[in-house]
Parts: sequence; structure tokens; C-alpha cells
Amino acid sequence: MTDRLYRGVVGAGRVALRALDLRVELTGDEHVPVRGPVVLAANHVSFLDFLLVGLTADRSRRLVRFLARHEVFDHWASRRLMAGMGHVPVDRRAPAAAYLHARRLLRAGEAVGVFPEAGVSRSFTVRALMPGAVALARETGAPLLPVAVWGPQRLLTAKQRPEVRRGRPVTLVVGEPLDVSAAAGVADAVAGTRLLGATLQRMLDDVQRLPRHRPGPGEAPVWHPAHLGGHALTVADAATLQDLPRSAVAPTWQPRA
Repeated sequence: MTDRLYRGVVGAGRVALRALDLRVELTGDEHVPVRGPVVLAANHVSFLDFLLVGLTADRSRRLVRFLARHEVFDHWASRRLMAGMGHVPVDRRAPAAAYLHARRLLRAGEAVGVFPEAGVSRSFTVRALMPGAVALARETGAPLLPVAVWGPQRLLTAKQRPEVRRGRPVTLVVGEPLDVSAAAGVADAVAGTRLLGATLQRMLDDVQRLPRHRPGPGEAPVWHPAHLGGHALTVADAATLQDLPRSAVAPTWQPRA
């Protein structure tokens, strides 16, 4: 992997963000360590999330190696870029290889980014989570940082027509490290994943209620969650469309109505 390539791609992405005049508000990035392993575990609302979550490591001057579906690595237009930037392909039929790859990166002191929902949430709530992010943190001792993302779903998300409009607000919040170790009383990766899910949902609840993200008067848009009056899929309807592995940890958390 070459950091020069990665920084070039990041630079191009930021040009695109400036062209869109995204109003990015980032808080909590001081929690990202300047060096050493760290796992960034974020909710997933859009196809822009990789670029945006990468911004959380700017203050620390880090490059984040993301786990991504192997289909992205198979595509002719992106395979060399993804591999060259050191990202990790995930084959959901055989995820062990991705886990071992990510573990090697963490042991080498890298920052690893994970979207534990294993896909974009259609309800814009935190859906069932894969336990890999927590398992990596438990095994390597890397800090586990929850990251809440909100706003880019208005531009480019799953099963909706892209809406390219300038000046959209985006909020990124990096939470304090979660201690998911056995020493902290967390029994296993499943229990830790439930803690992560509850934390991400609580952070997302707070962000979704910010004045800058409220729909206009009389507006019930598809980019806003149903429990807050939007026209996104309900949690129940979205769940019927999910195709997650058996190892996914079902939600014990709920959005705050």
C-alpha cells in the first residue's frame, strides 16, 4: 500500500466535498490517537461515509484502512485504488480472512475503520451489528471509538435517487473510547457489540435532533427516520430487507422517539 496514492485520492475527494459545499461539523476527533492501533466503528447511512469518516483522523494525521465489501475490490474501476490504499476486502461468505488482515494492520499500529452494520441502514437507525469490530478491539487491545455520521444520506444513499445539492449539513461525532475488554466486565464480543450498538444509537439520536438537520416546516422527507416524522422505512420494514449473516448481533437498543 502507498500512502502517496491514498493521500492523492483523499485530496480528490475533498475537492468534490468543497464543490458540494458540504457544511461538515466534526467533534470528538481529539479521541483519535496520534499513533498506535485504533478501531473506528461508525454507523452507515450513505455511500460517502468512507470519505467522511476518514476526516475524523485528520487532526491526528492518520490514514484509515477500511473494511469494505469484496465486490468493490472486484470492480475494474476501483480494484487497484482500494488495494493500493491498504483497505481490506470482506467476503461475507468467508469473513475470517478480512478479520486476520485487519488484525495484522492493528498489530502494525494502523487505524482501521469498520462499518459494523455491514451495509447502509435503510431506516437510518442502527441496525444489527457484526461483532468483528469489538472482537478486534478485545483481541488487540486497540481503542474502540464509536463514530456517528449524519447528513450525507441526503445526497447519496441506498435505493434512493442521488440529490446533488450544495450546502447540505453533515455532522460527524467521535465518541470516547469504549472499554469492551473482559477486565471491564464485558463478557464477550456479543456483549461488547450490544454496548457499541446502544452507544452508536444514542449518539445518532442526539445528532438527528440538531436544528441544522431538522426538515423544513411540513416536510417529511425520505432521508429522515420514520420515528422522527420522516418518510424513511420503519425499523420493522427495513429489517425485512436485510440479508445479514447469522453472526450478526440483533439490536437490543432502540431509537429514542
